[in-house]
Amino acid sequence: MAQKNKLQFIILGLLDQQPLTGYDLTKAFDHEIGEFWQAQHSQIYPQLKRLEEQGYITHEITISGEKLEKKLYHTTPTGQAVLTTWITAGTPELTATKDEFILKLYFVRTNRDPRLPEMLLEQLQLHVDKSEHLQARLATVFPTKKSQAENFGHYLILQHAIGRENYYVTWLKQTLAALPK
Repeated sequence: MAQKNKLQFIILGLLDQQPLTGYDLTKAFDHEIGEFWQAQHSQIYPQLKRLEEQGYITHEITISGEKLEKKLYHTTPTGQAVLTTWITAGTPELTATKDEFILKLYFVRTNRDPRLPEMLLEQLQLHVDKSEHLQARLATVFPTKKSQAENFGHYLILQHAIGRENYYVTWLKQTLAALPK
């Protein structure tokens, strides 16, 4: 099956929430979206051009400061329809995660490998830090039940990410404890 260009749907979704500049979109990948999907500046701007050519988005020129022109992008009704169709369609395939640590573990041959403790401890610290970061984001972005209900999908994603990180921490601790002394 052909790979769908998911970046187009992410951009449509972000623009459907509010008009944004290309810079704003790039920054979104440094924060909330970046928790589960990555895109670079070099991918976002060409995608904006394609979406505009397809009639899914449009832009207006805004002035920032005295003379800095910026393009502020908006979804069109056609773009909103495409986004709705994508959200409504099923998601029947599980995609493999690209976790370099797990890939490296695949090639470790024995539980006595001297590299294992350091590898596991490094990942444990990374995942503890990530879990704490996500917990702080949840408390900041969704301090009330009302805020959770107003952007429920985002709330669910953060809950999922916290659960994933907590599982990873538990698994790493168990794995470290099971290594031969």
